[in-house]
Amino acid sequence: MLVLAAGTLSCRPRESPQLTFDHANLAFLHGDLQQAQDEAEHGFEKYRNSNPQWAWKFKTLEAKAELAQGLFEDVLKLLKSEPLPPNDSELGVSTLALIGAANVQIHNFTAAESALSKAAESCENAAAVVGCGDLLQARGLLASETAKSASAERYYELSLAFARSHQDTYLESTSLLNLGAEFLSQGRFDEAIDRSNEGYAAAGKVDAKVVQLVTQGNVGWAYYRLGDSETALEFSTLAEKAAAERGDFFDQENLLTNLGYIDMDRQKFDLAADSFRRSLEIAKNIKAEQDVYNALRVLARLALQMGDANKANDYAEQAREIARKSGNHVDELYPMLVQGQVAARRGDAAKAQQTFGAIEHDPGCPVFLKWEAQHAFAQLYEGEKQPDAADREYREALATFEAARSSVRREDFQLSFLTNASRIYDDYIHFLVAGGKNDDALRWAEYSRARTLSEGLGVLSKVSSKSGSPGPPALNPREIARQAKGVLLFYWLGEKQSYLWAITPQKTTLFTLPPGSEIEAAVRRYRAALTGPQDILSGEDGRALYHMLIAPAESLLAKDAKVFILPDGALHSLNFETLVVPSPTPHYWIEDADVVNSSSLRVLAASLTRKETRSRKLLLMGDSVAASKDYPELPKAADQMASVEKYFPAEQRVYQREQATPTAYLQGHPEQYSDIHFVAHGTASRLSPLDSAIVLSKEAGNPDSFKLYARDIIQHHLQADLVTISACYGSGEREYSGEGLVGLAWAFLRAGAHNVIAALWEVTDASTDQLMERFYAELATGATPDAALRAAKLSLLRTTSFHNPFYWAPFQLYTG
Repeated sequence: MLVLAAGTLSCRPRESPQLTFDHANLAFLHGDLQQAQDEAEHGFEKYRNSNPQWAWKFKTLEAKAELAQGLFEDVLKLLKSEPLPPNDSELGVSTLALIGAANVQIHNFTAAESALSKAAESCENAAAVVGCGDLLQARGLLASETAKSASAERYYELSLAFARSHQDTYLESTSLLNLGAEFLSQGRFDEAIDRSNEGYAAAGKVDAKVVQLVTQGNVGWAYYRLGDSETALEFSTLAEKAAAERGDFFDQENLLTNLGYIDMDRQKFDLAADSFRRSLEIAKNIKAEQDVYNALRVLARLALQMGDANKANDYAEQAREIARKSGNHVDELYPMLVQGQVAARRGDAAKAQQTFGAIEHDPGCPVFLKWEAQHAFAQLYEGEKQPDAADREYREALATFEAARSSVRREDFQLSFLTNASRIYDDYIHFLVAGGKNDDALRWAEYSRARTLSEGLGVLSKVSSKSGSPGPPALNPREIARQAKGVLLFYWLGEKQSYLWAITPQKTTLFTLPPGSEIEAAVRRYRAALTGPQDILSGEDGRALYHMLIAPAESLLAKDAKVFILPDGALHSLNFETLVVPSPTPHYWIEDADVVNSSSLRVLAASLTRKETRSRKLLLMGDSVAASKDYPELPKAADQMASVEKYFPAEQRVYQREQATPTAYLQGHPEQYSDIHFVAHGTASRLSPLDSAIVLSKEAGNPDSFKLYARDIIQHHLQADLVTISACYGSGEREYSGEGLVGLAWAFLRAGAHNVIAALWEVTDASTDQLMERFYAELATGATPDAALRAAKLSLLRTTSFHNPFYWAPFQLYTG
């Protein structure tokens, strides 16, 4: 046995250092950082005497693993523990790049510059290739941390070009990651998302899980800055969980800070405080000075929101001291804002004014911080009873915001961006109302509405981004009411106070309503009740909402009046027709009013000047072949299509069964039809509303092509007088500040449809078929879409089987 064993051992090939290194490096790429560190340390010990070059390669890999874990001082200690092998410039560059990067993270910028400059001399030699890409990234990191954004971007672009020319996919992924991060710091959020997503894809090719984790976190932060907290939360939560599982403390503490911001904005202060404190503790443990600064800065802001001015000031001063020591003047401005707000709360108006002014006029002030400073300035002047100065600063803050909004290129990102200014608008409108300027308040409230929709349709031009712009265009609400031949109810849900402007051809009347949180809570309860079996008429919320929202303007509403609802916030998801009028006997408001929904006064005004198509021509699509088990065939779809078809005997184009595909719609010139009707399943995407879709049949040879997406719908201009989406959730599930519900209905309005009928919730076959039959019968008699839909709903309401709003109320008419 012993001879055999010895013989076996003598025939076994010696383990190759390359194989050992590749195994450890693979662990590093996959994000198994502790394993990579351990294997690299073992490799160094194994080859330190027999092969110094290989031993040092293992040492640099160990240092990379430590750097990725945020162990910056350990990196420096490790790389200085032994001298470099002589005459090996490649290893020298890699080592100096790591030393430089670690020094940057602990804000020892002088040592970082020294190491990186020395490495750069070696990279001038064409033979020194390995490590020069890492050097470029380290120089970019130094430039970024010392507020030299243009230089940082240039170095990261050079690193990316180097990676691609040397076919180094891992370096390509980290270069893209760093470019995305730099764009984030510059406020170029759509570009940051694009670069980060490219980095994520590149990292996937080499299974670089840590790079993917970090890019996820950066994408989440970009969405947060774009005002999309829901998507930000999704990305950041996934990334933080992955970082915690891997023991990746460096990235985890950054992600905890991001999650804390989201919770702070949602008024979940306890959760936010926990995240920020954990982040600060980790950052201090790994001595990541920039991250210590970030945590202190946001803890100061949180303490201020929680009413602890002393703690806020203390945190702000600690953060400011770190910024001063690092020589990063821009970083000083953020804690300065908190200190100015503390001064304002303490009644030191002179100090607050001096601080806000210094931030506002600082040439390096980031745009987000500038409008926050101007907003704080406005509130200071308002509290000091200086209305002219307060008005000027409110307008300056909104002009600064508009300058930032104009730089957002993609329409789907523009949808959420207005959220960033929602508090400024709310405070300004409250200020104007308090000053008796009710018409101005309405003009500014209207200006914040349906911005992306209006600009896309050409109803509103993008305003000048120059500071001091004159503000919203002129508005004549009473003339709009006269042309609409109805009453306009325009709502604003505010933090402290909500408002209703009731507009008739004769006058505009302002009513004060409860705070938005109270109204929204009642709407959520009522929406839940509407989808259940309970008797709504005897419930409290339907009556309470009528009392809050309609009763104040009741004297202005004649029987069967045409009423245009211009909702705000959660009111977009409420069907006002279902509100319960308490007397003389309880009944639904639809029995008293013809209700139409519109997103803004200017969109409504534009629709009133449009002439309806004289010749009726129908595009009818649906009765699709089952795309998957999630979307089975609709048993009554063929019957509904036949019912609709008979009302257009002369001019029609029907796509049914296998013919009903997304391509048939997109390439079928939908702009030539006056009426478009879909009978299909519908999907609403909450995280990405433009991914909401009508589910049709699969394309031949393309099994994944059965969805007609909202983002594709908006690319094809329409002239349709009416689009009817006989499907579930056609109105969408996601409400954006100012923009309203975004989904299929919004997409068809954005494409140019005059009126859209879509559902707020899930619909049933039997009630929908009956509703659509009566609706088109009414249209055939010459009724307008709103009157026809009301008549159809009332016909169901007066039956035994479908009297519950669940059956007749999901469909709403939107005019655009």
